[in-house]
Amino acid sequence: MKLHSMFLRNRCILPGDFDLEPRHFCEEWQATEETAEALDSRVRRAGWHFMWLQDSYSQWACGRTREGAVHRCVECALKKVAGQFNASELDSLQVRRYPGFHFARVTVHARQIQQQTSMEMAGTR
Repeated sequence: MKLHSMFLRNRCILPGDFDLEPRHFCEEWQATEETAEALDSRVRRAGWHFMWLQDSYSQWACGRTREGAVHRCVECALKKVAGQFNASELDSLQVRRYPGFHFARVTVHARQIQQQTSMEMAGTR
């Protein structure tokens, strides 16, 4: 997993011509191969809006492997993202290794992808 990776809620609606192939990440979220900057550019070219919100969510978790700790940590952080937001960006990732386990800390930021220009017009909360 790399910095600025994007996650989309399962109910996230994208412009019709998107050939994005998100993969299941956890119960409510899908991971994409797109970075926030690349997805923002594609969304705007389609005439939609990619909103950069200030809401951020931080979490830490442990795991036996680096990948396990990071996955668990991101999953827990995504559960904190308010329900009205349909996307999230991985903004920071730190992993420390200790004898027998890894400790991960992440911050994710809420994002919103929609056709309307304002959050009040989105109608889906």
